[in-house]
Amino acid sequence: MNSAIRTYDLTKVFRGTPVLNGVSLDVPEGSIYGLVGPNGAGKTTTIKLLMKILAPTRGRSEVLATDSRRLGPRDFAQIGYVSENQELPEWMTVRYFLRYLAPFYPTWDSALERELLRQFQLPLDQKLKNLSRGMRMKASLASSLAYRPRLIVLDEPFTGLDALVRDELIESLLARAENTTIFISSHDLGEME
Repeated sequence: MNSAIRTYDLTKVFRGTPVLNGVSLDVPEGSIYGLVGPNGAGKTTTIKLLMKILAPTRGRSEVLATDSRRLGPRDFAQIGYVSENQELPEWMTVRYFLRYLAPFYPTWDSALERELLRQFQLPLDQKLKNLSRGMRMKASLASSLAYRPRLIVLDEPFTGLDALVRDELIESLLARAENTTIFISSHDLGEME
């Protein structure tokens, strides 16, 4: 079986302080993989290394069979990434945000976009800055699912969400999990269950 994510001795040191020390993972394609640990354990750092936001101090990682240090637009068009602290262009409306993103993804599915908008009850003409935290997370997730990525990476996506919104997002993810790898981090074991 092929791996969606693979790390080899992945290490990151910030100002002399080790944050990750020799992490090796193998996430099979088509799996749902949970990265669980307390706050400060290095989960977000691991994801930032995988997404080419940070460079490793030592070791390496592969995402969809590409060295993560060499990920480019074609690779990112196959990866959906949603983070707890994701910054959105707050001045955009939900409609404008999705219309802005669509041309970047050759596999953008407008019918799926409409289905997600309906399912998440997203207000199209509302500015992102005026949405609740749960609605912003729904907008982020809709924008990451609409192009049917091969890999979905979620960094603490459910923190601070009420149980109803969390369950709705999880159900939506699971409904689209076929032929997709989901890599999700959380400090909350109950949330992961």
